[in-house]
Amino acid sequence: MNILSTINGFEWDEGNITKNWESHGVTHVECEEVFFNVPLVVNIDEPHSIKEPRYYALGKTSSGRPLFLVFTIRNEKIRVISARDMNRKERKIYEQTEKHAEI
Repeated sequence: MNILSTINGFEWDEGNITKNWESHGVTHVECEEVFFNVPLVVNIDEPHSIKEPRYYALGKTSSGRPLFLVFTIRNEKIRVISARDMNRKERKIYEQTEKHAEI
């Protein structure tokens, strides 16, 4: 089952909005855009899923900015925990996904 199939919105914590902006220059609007653009790579973040399932996403904003997001799902809402630009390794994984999506 696709974990995003039952999502009906986003839930934001003011502290995370501020942290993502101050630390990485990423707005909450950019984070939301990633989930509406393709391709979107989503996987479980096993090492950090101790208290609740955590996931990471690789995707692009509507302006094409490649982002790495860490999020959880609470009450059918995406709650972004952290957001930053993709690093080189993540970009390579994402680019491979883009190539396969074009076929």
